Amino acid sequence: MVLFATPVVVAQRSAPAPSDPTPRLADGTPNLGRIPGEKGIWNVPWIRNMGLRIDRREGGSDLPSSGGAVGLVGHDVKRDGSRLEPLVPFMPWSAAVYDYHVANESKYDPEGYCLPPGGPRMMATPYPMEIIQLPEQKRIIMTFEGATHIWREIYLDGRPHPTGDALNPTYLGHSVGRWDGDTLVVDVVGFNEGSWIDYSGHPHTDMLHVVEKFTRPNKNTLHYEVTIDDPGAYTKPWTAGWNIAWRANGELAEYICQENNQYLLRLTDDFGQPLFERKR
Repeated sequence: MVLFATPVVVAQRSAPAPSDPTPRLADGTPNLGRIPGEKGIWNVPWIRNMGLRIDRREGGSDLPSSGGAVGLVGHDVKRDGSRLEPLVPFMPWSAAVYDYHVANESKYDPEGYCLPPGGPRMMATPYPMEIIQLPEQKRIIMTFEGATHIWREIYLDGRPHPTGDALNPTYLGHSVGRWDGDTLVVDVVGFNEGSWIDYSGHPHTDMLHVVEKFTRPNKNTLHYEVTIDDPGAYTKPWTAGWNIAWRANGELAEYICQENNQYLLRLTDDFGQPLFERKR
């Protein structure tokens, strides 16, 4: 046997350039958006399965915090559902619903019908995002290029959540926030049941309570952490997190869901027939 050796060239990798420090507002609060005169957006990654992004400090090894291959699902990757996600504290019914979504390749995904992603899924859908801080109004606006240009409002004026009939269930819920040092902590309630937690199809009920944490450790990184607390669907809260990268010079572009309907061409009924036909 003759063995042929192929020369191996080892590329010298230079250390990544250090990121600029966290920009701040006049009062010292971290600036989660653009500085005056700057262009740029947050390049939200596609986190298809939050069950594979769970904070494992309660047991197991840590998962990568940036958008890599972990948790990504495509047509060439088999998904086995709840049995491969032991850290997601499913109830029997929510595990069954999730397994159904997985088995059917998420063909009933509400977002495929141009409905808002809602809740933490907005931070896991790969469309640019802009954060606008309005300290004089004590609120923050987050705008998203996708999801029919959806936007959310976070109140920082100390108001409580509405209660009773005053709390109108919506896709985005009602958000109130506060600063804990350099971390923005957002408490969200008042969700309807029209969305999924993520693309893979983790379900939720209208009892969903979300706690989000936004931290900008440097100019080019926004760390996002979300705790899912839904006693109607899960036996205990669970937490996932990832990094979102800053894209300099980026801007939000026009997005019309009706004209971006390639997703719908993949949807099939229970007999495998297309729900929507391509126009010829």
